Amino acid sequence: MKYALLIYPNDTEWDSLSEDEQKAIYGEYFAVSETPGVVGGQELQPADTATTVRVSNGSTLTTDGPFAETKEALGGFFLFEANDLDAAIEIAARIPAARRGGAVEVRPVVER
Repeated sequence: MKYALLIYPNDTEWDSLSEDEQKAIYGEYFAVSETPGVVGGQELQPADTATTVRVSNGSTLTTDGPFAETKEALGGFFLFEANDLDAAIEIAARIPAARRGGAVEVRPVVER
């Protein structure tokens, strides 16, 4: 089964970290990306760069930014293929955001 590991960072100290500390954290993300079973993933630009699209009565409406103001904004994801949820949780726990004030949502992917 595939799982989406949705990363919601909340690292309020990021800007105060040294360049070496930031590189070390990025190194942890890279290590997760190299884990057997990880089949994709990407960091996303900040939520304020997003455009939200809705269609109403046949007209396309766009607005800047995410749908709602929220403390947790999606910052990236990994796609992980595993035999069970426990294996996905184990990988999610290695993602730096999970211990740096954010969260990682583990969600099964619909496969048809």
